[in-house]
Amino acid sequence: MGLHRLTRVTMGVPNVADTVAYYAEFGLTHVGGGSFATVDGGEQLRVVHAPHRRLVEIGVGADDHDDVARVASRLDRLGVPRSVADGVLTAVEPVSGFTARVEVAPRIAQEPVAATPYNGPGRVERFGRAPGVLRGTPIRPRKLGHCVVGTTNLEATMGFFTEGLGFKVSDYIGDKGAFMRCSVDHHNVLALAAPVNFLHHTSWQVDDIDDVGRGAAAMLAADPERHVWGLGRHHAGSNFFWYLKDPAGNFSEYYSDMDCIPEDEIWEPEVFEGCSTGGRPRRRPSCSRTTSPR
Repeated sequence: MGLHRLTRVTMGVPNVADTVAYYAEFGLTHVGGGSFATVDGGEQLRVVHAPHRRLVEIGVGADDHDDVARVASRLDRLGVPRSVADGVLTAVEPVSGFTARVEVAPRIAQEPVAATPYNGPGRVERFGRAPGVLRGTPIRPRKLGHCVVGTTNLEATMGFFTEGLGFKVSDYIGDKGAFMRCSVDHHNVLALAAPVNFLHHTSWQVDDIDDVGRGAAAMLAADPERHVWGLGRHHAGSNFFWYLKDPAGNFSEYYSDMDCIPEDEIWEPEVFEGCSTGGRPRRRPSCSRTTSPR
């Protein structure tokens, strides 16, 4: 796959100053104005003014200009207008109206963190206090993992991402949603059928489950009303999660331990149903696991 990551998300909100303050507290590095960076991904969030909360732009990284040209060709076959200037392709998603920006960008190279030792029944990997409870540094998300959009025409939005941009489907939520990827992560975009077009949430990678909990605990200590849902672990994608709410009403997610799908590995998409957006596969419907919007 010539595509390899999300580069940046631009969200529109009516209350820019409050939202900027929130994401600075969330742990993203404020690099000026409404722009934020992650540790490994560089600038990955922009907050701009809009009458209501919405996804304004989603950026996708490609390896080279031939990859960008292939996206242009696919969009032409779909009949979706696009433009290419200085090697950057832009196209407007036909349902929600956000802009997709595809450009050559470096792949994210993440230095592995030291494995956190965990004790379990019959297994002792560490002695003394757990390292996670001794950490005192603030949470700093490593990268933007994915975003979730609501769309009034799921089929058209899925077609834009898969047939147009070249994303691959990892799993389905019945006929109500699709987890799609442009990298080796299980999903980079989840499109959900909805009565209105909107940005549901952005998701930010941290080192491990301890940092998921530490990040959320710090945010809730400042304002308990930010809590949405967590701590939990999804089935689709397998990631640990905790969801919080920003001042504009968007959800922001800390996550860790996402499923990885290398391009040379066979992956069979499953159809989940019986719960919200993260239930068990169709062959075994159940709501026994913690499940909710991704």
